[in-house]
Amino acid sequence: MTDTAAVVARARFDASGLLPAIIQEEGSRDVLMLGWMDAEALRRTLTEGRVTFWSRSRREYWRKGDTSGNVQYVRAAALDCDGDTLLVTVHQVGPACHTGAHACFDVDPLEPATARGEGSDG
Repeated sequence: MTDTAAVVARARFDASGLLPAIIQEEGSRDVLMLGWMDAEALRRTLTEGRVTFWSRSRREYWRKGDTSGNVQYVRAAALDCDGDTLLVTVHQVGPACHTGAHACFDVDPLEPATARGEGSDG
Protein backbone atom coordinates (compact mmCIF):
# COMPACT_ATOMS: atom_id res chain seq x y z
CA MET A 1 0.00 0.00 0.00
CA THR A 2 1.13 3.57 -0.63
CA ASP A 3 2.80 5.64 2.09
CA THR A 4 0.03 6.41 4.59
CA ALA A 5 1.05 10.03 5.18
CA ALA A 6 0.97 10.68 1.42
CA VAL A 7 -2.53 9.19 1.14
CA VAL A 8 -3.83 11.27 4.05
CA ALA A 9 -2.26 14.39 2.51
CA ARG A 10 -3.89 13.62 -0.86
CA ALA A 11 -7.36 13.07 0.62
CA ARG A 12 -9.76 16.01 0.32
CA PHE A 13 -11.75 16.26 3.54
CA ASP A 14 -14.94 18.34 3.67
CA ALA A 15 -15.43 21.53 5.71
CA SER A 16 -15.99 19.38 8.83
CA GLY A 17 -12.73 17.54 8.23
CA LEU A 18 -14.47 14.35 7.12
CA LEU A 19 -14.25 11.99 4.15
CA PRO A 20 -17.04 9.57 3.15
CA ALA A 21 -15.83 5.97 3.12
CA ILE A 22 -17.73 3.39 1.11
CA ILE A 23 -17.21 -0.12 2.44
CA GLN A 24 -17.36 -2.94 -0.13
CA GLU A 25 -17.14 -6.68 0.48
CA GLU A 26 -14.20 -8.30 -1.29
CA GLY A 27 -15.86 -11.51 -2.52
CA SER A 28 -19.38 -10.40 -3.47
CA ARG A 29 -18.45 -6.77 -4.25
CA ASP A 30 -21.60 -5.78 -2.32
CA VAL A 31 -21.64 -2.22 -0.97
CA LEU A 32 -22.00 -2.87 2.74
CA MET A 33 -22.15 0.57 4.29
CA LEU A 34 -20.95 4.15 4.29
CA GLY A 35 -19.11 5.72 7.18
CA TRP A 36 -17.10 8.86 7.83
CA MET A 37 -13.38 9.23 8.46
CA ASP A 38 -11.23 12.11 9.52
CA ALA A 39 -7.47 12.08 8.88
CA GLU A 40 -6.76 10.02 12.01
CA ALA A 41 -9.45 7.42 11.22
CA LEU A 42 -8.05 7.12 7.69
CA ARG A 43 -4.52 6.70 9.08
CA ARG A 44 -5.68 4.03 11.54
CA THR A 45 -7.61 2.18 8.83
CA LEU A 46 -4.59 2.08 6.53
CA THR A 47 -2.05 1.13 9.19
CA GLU A 48 -4.00 -1.20 11.49
CA GLY A 49 -5.83 -3.29 8.89
CA ARG A 50 -9.24 -2.76 10.53
CA VAL A 51 -11.77 -0.13 9.47
CA THR A 52 -12.00 2.83 11.85
CA PHE A 53 -14.64 5.53 11.54
CA TRP A 54 -15.35 8.88 13.13
CA SER A 55 -18.80 8.95 14.72
CA ARG A 56 -20.43 12.29 13.94
CA SER A 57 -23.10 11.80 16.62
CA ARG A 58 -20.88 10.50 19.44
CA ARG A 59 -17.84 12.59 18.42
CA GLU A 60 -15.46 9.66 18.86
CA TYR A 61 -13.60 7.00 16.90
CA TRP A 62 -15.13 3.59 16.55
CA ARG A 63 -13.67 0.48 15.02
CA LYS A 64 -16.16 -1.74 13.28
CA GLY A 65 -16.66 -4.97 15.20
CA ASP A 66 -15.16 -4.00 18.56
CA THR A 67 -18.52 -4.42 20.32
CA SER A 68 -20.47 -6.55 17.82
CA GLY A 69 -17.75 -8.92 16.66
CA ASN A 70 -18.69 -8.07 13.05
CA VAL A 71 -15.17 -7.08 12.05
CA GLN A 72 -14.07 -5.49 8.78
CA TYR A 73 -10.52 -6.44 7.73
CA VAL A 74 -9.06 -4.08 5.13
CA ARG A 75 -8.06 -5.78 1.88
CA ALA A 76 -7.63 -2.67 -0.31
CA ALA A 77 -8.36 1.04 -0.29
CA ALA A 78 -8.55 3.68 -3.01
CA LEU A 79 -9.37 7.36 -3.22
CA ASP A 80 -11.68 8.38 -6.06
CA CYS A 81 -10.43 10.59 -8.89
CA ASP A 82 -11.12 13.78 -6.90
CA GLY A 83 -9.67 12.43 -3.66
CA ASP A 84 -12.89 13.25 -1.80
CA THR A 85 -14.32 9.74 -1.35
CA LEU A 86 -12.65 6.56 -0.15
CA LEU A 87 -13.50 3.02 -1.25
CA VAL A 88 -12.41 0.36 1.24
CA THR A 89 -12.60 -3.29 0.20
CA VAL A 90 -12.94 -5.54 3.23
CA HIS A 91 -13.25 -9.10 4.41
CA GLN A 92 -16.47 -8.84 6.40
CA VAL A 93 -17.04 -11.10 9.40
CA GLY A 94 -20.77 -11.31 10.18
CA PRO A 95 -23.33 -8.72 9.11
CA ALA A 96 -22.16 -5.18 8.35
CA CYS A 97 -25.32 -3.40 9.46
CA HIS A 98 -26.15 -2.76 13.12
CA THR A 99 -29.65 -4.11 12.38
CA GLY A 100 -28.19 -7.54 11.65
CA ALA A 101 -28.65 -7.21 7.87
CA HIS A 102 -25.80 -8.26 5.60
CA ALA A 103 -25.49 -4.68 4.32
CA CYS A 104 -26.96 -1.39 5.48
CA PHE A 105 -28.54 -0.97 2.05
CA ASP A 106 -30.50 -4.23 2.43
CA VAL A 107 -32.71 -2.64 5.09
CA ASP A 108 -34.81 -0.20 3.02
CA PRO A 109 -34.51 -0.87 -0.73
CA LEU A 110 -36.29 1.67 -2.92
CA GLU A 111 -37.94 0.83 -6.21
CA PRO A 112 -36.94 3.27 -8.98
CA ALA A 113 -39.69 4.68 -11.19
CA THR A 114 -38.25 2.84 -14.22
CA ALA A 115 -38.83 -0.51 -12.49
CA ARG A 116 -42.53 0.44 -12.19
CA GLY A 117 -42.71 1.42 -15.86
CA GLU A 118 -42.62 5.15 -15.05
CA GLY A 119 -40.14 7.78 -16.03
CA SER A 120 -39.03 6.43 -19.37
CA ASP A 121 -38.84 8.70 -22.39
CA GLY A 122 -39.61 5.75 -24.60
